[in-house]
Amino acid sequence: MPRPRVRMSGPQRREQLVAVGRAVFAERGYEATSIEELAVRADVSKPVVYEHFGGKEGLYTAVVDREMQRLLDRFTAALAQGGGPRALLERAALALLDYVEDDTDGFRVLARDSPGAGSYSSLLGEIAHRVEHLLAEQLAARGHDPQPAGLYSQALVGMVALVAQWWLEHRTTSKDEVAARLVDLAYSGLSHLDPHPVLHTVRLDPA
Repeated sequence: MPRPRVRMSGPQRREQLVAVGRAVFAERGYEATSIEELAVRADVSKPVVYEHFGGKEGLYTAVVDREMQRLLDRFTAALAQGGGPRALLERAALALLDYVEDDTDGFRVLARDSPGAGSYSSLLGEIAHRVEHLLAEQLAARGHDPQPAGLYSQALVGMVALVAQWWLEHRTTSKDEVAARLVDLAYSGLSHLDPHPVLHTVRLDPA
């Protein structure tokens, strides 16, 4: 005899479907997930999923939007504490690594395939934008031109993000060691910036 389905209010059902979608999309990716599987895992009929989200893509978008906000909130809180460049780098690295550790399914959803423009790259662009003005202040305080702050913020956020994806699958290195090595590499470079860098390798003309 089938067990009766749990009755939920509209908001409760949406929350349940988002939680189920987060787990399934993290496990299987967007393309490999079907409405049927989502409905079975949530113990609802397919029309219920369509009623709340209009389909698989709508549910996926809701999951991604929530995870993006969670990660942005972590970065905002970390960077709002102020401090010198090394402290900012450490908190930024740990904010992302903490998210990978605490919200692994959410990170997998963001870092995996998506139906539209890459949600993960969009998120990293937003994070880099928030970091840019902090880097500009630090560059100006050291007598450097703050104009390249946008380039540097993209490079730093990209480096941390790629390492976070690597660490997701290679947990033999502790989170603190990963963060410490990342910051050491980034900070040692930032603390010895050449105000007018040039390439030291001669470019060969193409044949």
